[in-house]
Amino acid sequence: MDTSADDTGVCDGRSPDEGRSIGETVRATGMSVDTLRFFEREGLLLRPVPRNAAGRRVYERADVDWLLLVARLRASGMPVATVARFAELVRSGPGNEALRLELLREHERAVRARIAALGEDLEIIRNKVTIYERHVREGTAAGVWAPVPSAPGDAP
Repeated sequence: MDTSADDTGVCDGRSPDEGRSIGETVRATGMSVDTLRFFEREGLLLRPVPRNAAGRRVYERADVDWLLLVARLRASGMPVATVARFAELVRSGPGNEALRLELLREHERAVRARIAALGEDLEIIRNKVTIYERHVREGTAAGVWAPVPSAPGDAP
């Protein structure tokens, strides 16, 4: 049995080909059952999820690993349609790696731009925190950013 954690952090002592219930997959990925079913409906998985004799979904380790990647892509802002396109390219097999790479590079650029914008936002917030800390420390916070400016042209 494989008992080592890989880069996804999943280490449950199972061999890669052992099946997992939807509940076990929820615990392994941190996703809800509804999210797993949504990802399946939207074509974000690499294969149809097989079902056991009782009709319950059975996920393999590769499914969990893929779901963890999909969760990261979504958390980083990749639209569902783009994740679906990426999954479609992966499902179609070798020969389209350049397309996959370009899709990932485009998303990387978008994430870096969002990080840069967040850095600018953080700087403004940090400046406001510094101003408010000074006012609170000096006891001059009353009236700071009052609902109605005290004089024309006053800025918050």
